[in-house]
Amino acid sequence: MPGKINYERMLNPAQLSAVMANEGPLLVIAGAGSGKTRTLVYRVARLVEKGVSPQNILLLTFTRKAAGEMLERASGLADERCKNVSGGTFHSLAHRVLRAHADSLGFSREFTVLDRSDMEELLQSLAREMHVERKSIRFPNRSTLANILSKAANLQKDVKSLVKSEYEHFLEYVPQITTLAQLYVNYKRENQLMDYDDLILFLRDLLAQSEEVRERLSRQYRYIMVDEYQDTNAIQAEIVKWLGHTHQNVMVVGDDSQSIYSFRGANYKNMFDFPRLFPQVKIIKLEENYRSTQPILNFTNALMDQALEKYTKCLFTRRGDGEVPRVVDTRTEPEQAMFVCRFIKDQLQQGRSIRDFAVLFRAAYHSFELELELAREGIPFVKYGGFKFAESAHIKDLLAHLRVVVNKGDTVSWGRILRLVKNIGQRKSQAIIQWLKQEKAAPWEVAQWPGAAKGDDGLKRLSGLLGVVSTQGLAPEKAVKAAIDYYEPILKNKFDDFPRREKDLEQLALIASRYKKLRPFLDDLILEPPTSVADIDPRFGADRLTLSTVHSAKGLEWPVVFIIWAMDGYFPSTRANSSVHDIEEERRLMYVAATRAKDQLIICYPGEEVPRVWHMAREGGLCSFIRALPQGVTVHDSRGYVPPRKEAGWRVNAEAVQHYYKNRTPTGLRLGDRVRHPAFGDGVISSIAGGEKVEVLFRDFGRKLLHLGYTSLEKV
Repeated sequence: MPGKINYERMLNPAQLSAVMANEGPLLVIAGAGSGKTRTLVYRVARLVEKGVSPQNILLLTFTRKAAGEMLERASGLADERCKNVSGGTFHSLAHRVLRAHADSLGFSREFTVLDRSDMEELLQSLAREMHVERKSIRFPNRSTLANILSKAANLQKDVKSLVKSEYEHFLEYVPQITTLAQLYVNYKRENQLMDYDDLILFLRDLLAQSEEVRERLSRQYRYIMVDEYQDTNAIQAEIVKWLGHTHQNVMVVGDDSQSIYSFRGANYKNMFDFPRLFPQVKIIKLEENYRSTQPILNFTNALMDQALEKYTKCLFTRRGDGEVPRVVDTRTEPEQAMFVCRFIKDQLQQGRSIRDFAVLFRAAYHSFELELELAREGIPFVKYGGFKFAESAHIKDLLAHLRVVVNKGDTVSWGRILRLVKNIGQRKSQAIIQWLKQEKAAPWEVAQWPGAAKGDDGLKRLSGLLGVVSTQGLAPEKAVKAAIDYYEPILKNKFDDFPRREKDLEQLALIASRYKKLRPFLDDLILEPPTSVADIDPRFGADRLTLSTVHSAKGLEWPVVFIIWAMDGYFPSTRANSSVHDIEEERRLMYVAATRAKDQLIICYPGEEVPRVWHMAREGGLCSFIRALPQGVTVHDSRGYVPPRKEAGWRVNAEAVQHYYKNRTPTGLRLGDRVRHPAFGDGVISSIAGGEKVEVLFRDFGRKLLHLGYTSLEKV
């Protein structure tokens, strides 16, 4: 249906220029809220409308959900053919290509993809075999080892260089870590395993080494679009170069001011290097903002004026009116939580929807006190960030039973499910895995292991489950439900909070119901895992307040946004003080947080908490980025937190504040302190029961009543 869309009427001049560009490379610098998604959608629609086959268009985004929504919108604009455009993430593209060409890299096409916790578990197991953990308690733990190897891979650095630059206190262990890295690589290849980083690395290697694959993919994808280009790493930039090398029809869209993922290897300098890869590039800036009021944009423009390296842009909007962003010193952490709660309750009483509000923070644990106050006030909320649904122990336990069916050589999953069987520990599980390999036995034949004790039916039960799950044509939902029936007794024995975990398993069955085959279901949980139950069932997030880390809030928007803990040592983080590069990323993170707000931006910090942030005590601890802003960009609450009693709205709970300061344990711990337990992990003290007893709200284990005389709590 040529001519269906009136592009001149639907797009502003800068957007129109990007959409109508025909051939050649294009760099679109899209400020926050400037309609970059709209530009990509109309670009897809126009290409299809002018006769380009959807199979010849590739749209790369950072979530498959984003790609799907863009193509759905393009279909509504042009025609249904837009749904046939190849859309997805770099990792899903890599996964698809590698499944077809794995043999070129020495892998079977049945390889299994490891998620992050699988990677950590495997590294710990290999380190144990090297006996390095016996030699020193200072050897990095499995999470740090995974960080080192993953970042070295993404930054294309050797282990020694990365440790020297970011983990200098582990320099003495570089030889052992290097050996461990090689053992890890060998183990993955021997057992047909790839981790998340391997997908990108192997796709790059395949494109660089195989002219046949490179030419075929470049011919297939004659028009390439990449969203969020500022979040790509050097390897992904190289993939884009190879895919577009025959035709140069590559359009990348991004905002260097929103690059916030350096911890996973992202490099905002890819935005500046793109003209070097594609010298004929045309650069277009999208600066008209359709989200926020001008006072909020004045704040974000002034914030990024301080940046050391950037594409100069100045966001503007036709929404000239609006409130100037407000900075509030709430004095203490409990008062910060009370301020947010009372403000929201007051607004709800005036008719606003709870969906209009979001509270953003730098790190997941920053919201613990707020979560307690919301619960006390009866305000429902959903939290994003800091929690990985698919990496929870019970979810991983269940999925491991399914993964050995699609790849019987998945030794990591075998080890996990065998250790759940009564009377089988590390040594026996290794013996069983070795026997399965030598005998080339099918998964359901595990009960035939010669070392099985008579009368012990644990392996028989496991064998029965694997036989059911291996049934030809069995729907993934039925496979998950069979695994739940088998796993439920184990769950109740292993976890005190099993009722909550049972509900998570039910959600897993809900996800499985959307799939026809088991492998795509398992692959998708690795490639793009849900981060919360609300990601699985959108109804869960309806009519709830949103709490979110800034990283998880990227790309979203709300009428009213709170940023809490906006003080040096929290936001920006303490760790950022080590380098100018890290401080610059923290500035960009604040920019991302602020640009989520449409109508109101409220920034809070508990100024009297400065003694707990000893390294930064100037000016009441307020975030240095905000202190440096010119006068008039923000309004500071000169009255502090407490309003006159006659004013409407919230009031201070004086009793709770007094309790916060005076009711401490003999060890010095007090209400609201963040603590770490050797078994339960990180938590926050939610109440002091008197004497030496405290109740701690743990992130992964819920509430626990502990006696300080018989347990170890480390203040974080």
